[in-house]
Amino acid sequence: MNDLGMKKVKCLMCKKMVLTLVMALALVSLQAQEMENGRVLTLNLEQVLEISLTENPTIKVAEEEILLKKEVRRETYASLLPELSLSGSYERAVKKMAMSMNGQTFEVGTDNTATGGLQIGLPVFAPALYKTINLNKTDILLAVEKARSSKLDLVNQVTKAYYQLLLSQDSYEVLQKSYENAKDNFEVVNAKYEQGVVSEYDKIRAEVQMRNIWPTVVSAKNGVSLANLQLKVLMGIDAEYDISIVGNLKDYELSMFEQQLSNREWNLMNNSDLKQLDLNSELLDRTLSIQNTNFMPTLSASFTYMYRAMENNLALAHYDWKPYSTLSLTLSIPLFKATNFTKIKQTRIQKHQLGFTRVNLERQLRMQATAYLDNMNASTEQVVSNKQSVLQAQKGRNIAEKRYEVGKGTILELNDSEVALTQAELTYHQSIYDYLTAKADLDKVLGKDKFEE
Repeated sequence: MNDLGMKKVKCLMCKKMVLTLVMALALVSLQAQEMENGRVLTLNLEQVLEISLTENPTIKVAEEEILLKKEVRRETYASLLPELSLSGSYERAVKKMAMSMNGQTFEVGTDNTATGGLQIGLPVFAPALYKTINLNKTDILLAVEKARSSKLDLVNQVTKAYYQLLLSQDSYEVLQKSYENAKDNFEVVNAKYEQGVVSEYDKIRAEVQMRNIWPTVVSAKNGVSLANLQLKVLMGIDAEYDISIVGNLKDYELSMFEQQLSNREWNLMNNSDLKQLDLNSELLDRTLSIQNTNFMPTLSASFTYMYRAMENNLALAHYDWKPYSTLSLTLSIPLFKATNFTKIKQTRIQKHQLGFTRVNLERQLRMQATAYLDNMNASTEQVVSNKQSVLQAQKGRNIAEKRYEVGKGTILELNDSEVALTQAELTYHQSIYDYLTAKADLDKVLGKDKFEE
């Protein structure tokens, strides 16, 4: 790995620090807004993403992993530095060594032997250590890419949860409006029934229509609460905080057509999964280089400065200490080790497997991107059609209401027109939601990160 790659890592980390500072300032502002609004946070999509990237534990774990890899690299560099140690030993002779000379036997040595001093070791030529440093550089880049992948995945989940909350709120508003209309219709029909203008059948049909809508309103309200809770979990904030999001799905209708023009050309250059496979392939190359160093010699140097004393008593303070020092070079030349060859073969097989995996993954990602684009195109056409359906259904309901008021229409026509309008509005909102979620999934596949941009 060249210095350009490490400069890229440092640049990314600097950007991350700046982004973290900006997010922290945003959180301070949001907390002030929370106190003003009585613990209710009013947020747009960008603010929701900023809080998520700051508070979500997954992102914090990924950032800690980068710091861990950096410490591993520093540990490898530290192996190039000299190692210093103090050592000491004491020996007590249980039985002294005996020597025979000219027919006479006498003992050699003393009862007590004490040594102590300083030892220094330094690797002079260690090729495996140098290759490991390069491997650690690639490992840091892989950790950075994994952190980016975690961020892209979180942005995708939070974005879709945000759109899900918008869909739930819009659906609840549509059903609530439908219930209010059914309730108004029942009150009108009931008043006419009491005056003897309409039959009891019309009254019963109007009341049944009103009561049939109410369970769906309750279910939609629960759906809003569940979507709100899911968004808060992904944001990494406590459930006790109340959040309110800005806008509705209709606000994204115009941007849909603008985005369709910019999505005609796409590539997978920034896909995080492919980048991780490329970095893993580079790690295997580095590993192969380290394994090749098993056939190379190593050279190390050591220096020893010691004091030794040999006495027959235990009065250490009165020992006669004599210094001595040594300087040595150790050369190790590997001749044969069978496992060195098998390890190299295993690494090469793993690299071939990784290559096949990358080809298969790229095909799957292209298929997914194409499917998302097709879904976006279909949703765009559906939005245009569904919008016209809503206008026609609204017009049909107004006609049915006027016909019933003048006595030319029936309660069945009025109810059918109300159901048609509700269904058209729900389908319209659903088509916008389908487009936005497909767009979010496409951005994840393409590796688009608007915060880095």
